Amino acid sequence: MAEYRVGDLANQAGTSVRNVRAYQDRGLLPAPTRRGRVAMYDDAHLARLRLIVQLLERGYTLAQIEEMIETWQQGRDLGDLMGLEDALSQPWSEETPERITVTQARKEFGRLITPANVKRVLAMGVATRRGAHFEVFSPQLLQAGRELLAAGVPPEQVLSLAEALIEHTDAVATLFLDTIRRDVVDPRGEDWVPDAAEISDLTDLVKRLRPLAQSAVTASLALSMSRAFPEFLEELAQHLRERHES
Repeated sequence: MAEYRVGDLANQAGTSVRNVRAYQDRGLLPAPTRRGRVAMYDDAHLARLRLIVQLLERGYTLAQIEEMIETWQQGRDLGDLMGLEDALSQPWSEETPERITVTQARKEFGRLITPANVKRVLAMGVATRRGAHFEVFSPQLLQAGRELLAAGVPPEQVLSLAEALIEHTDAVATLFLDTIRRDVVDPRGEDWVPDAAEISDLTDLVKRLRPLAQSAVTASLALSMSRAFPEFLEELAQHLRERHES
């Protein structure tokens, strides 16, 4: 399970450190684990924080969210709630984050490691800086970048491609979740607080949504590539014919 300092946790959830501490003071967010003077949070904290942020975006007040959590914990089966929180906190990827030192990164990527480029990578959310190390959340994306660079794609274009890819996949994720919100959650009404059976249903939905979304995106990308690749090959062949004839 990943661990986060308070700043990293806030960035991952799209909120501020000040808000994290405020939610913790109100009891909405469990206390972190202390490592000396450093407070460390985990994926369960991130799932709870994201849930709070999403409920606030839907118009709930902190008092209403606090009441929901108290209702779940006092009047419902806590095991059901923990099952939902556990499902929410499970990582969407089975990849193990890769840690590389700043020195290793500079040695491998050379002039690509500039303050501006590092800022772009961190802004994408694919890595975070931890002192003298970078923690890369998706080694597969990192390897794809390595192979594109080795194939001769300029570093600027590799970063632009990564930014565009994340922008599009963020849009796909939003599409999936908006569909669930509109057709499953919103019809229940703004004052809906799920009972034990409904919490169980939500837990099952979250567990099904993970492989469903991943398989749907993989299948859709395969179809798109099968349509686009022949056109790419034809354009390449035409270019080679023209060069040969000239």
